[in-house]
Amino acid sequence: MKIAVIGANGKAGSSILKEAADRGHEVTAIVRNASKLQSTGTAVIEKDVFSLTASDLAPFDVVINAFGAPLEQEQLHVKAGHALIEALKGTPTRLIVVGGAGSLFVDEAETVRVVDTPDFPKEYHATASNQAINLEELRNSTSINWTFVSPSAFFDPQGPRTGTYRKGKNQLLINSKGQSYVSYADYAIAIVDEIENPQHLNERFTVVSEN
Repeated sequence: MKIAVIGANGKAGSSILKEAADRGHEVTAIVRNASKLQSTGTAVIEKDVFSLTASDLAPFDVVINAFGAPLEQEQLHVKAGHALIEALKGTPTRLIVVGGAGSLFVDEAETVRVVDTPDFPKEYHATASNQAINLEELRNSTSINWTFVSPSAFFDPQGPRTGTYRKGKNQLLINSKGQSYVSYADYAIAIVDEIENPQHLNERFTVVSEN
């Protein structure tokens, strides 16, 4: 499949780009600065996410939004999300969003979110809140094929690629070791698995590593 990764220079974006390429997909990195791209030989579109148009994204089967907003500019998660909704509305291209764990619920009644718990780090509150707004905009949108993927509470860039993970929907997952943990590598596997075998169209799912 033809897959574009927005924010392919970042930790999540680069992990997903590599996983998709290693599995034989035709990948394109969409980045603001191509000179910072670690992956060599990858097709590149050097463009700001806010400037992307429907024609830019039309060649792709899937567009992955792994955009990371700078500190104190967390509202850009909403702006980027809105721009992609508008660009992809009415097209067959699927949008997959790299979300956060903050908007997941910690109770079965789904009344308390991770971001609302006392121990949630204050420095991540703005990011979590703006990503939650992006999720709500997706849920309220029409004529767009989307999936929002939340990691576990501990999202580990150095963690192993085990290929063993479990999925849920809107509640924070805990693995058999009692941890809410997922490595970037396993998260990338889950996303590419979802691309190859869609199970969560127009909804959010979350992932926890089991090993």
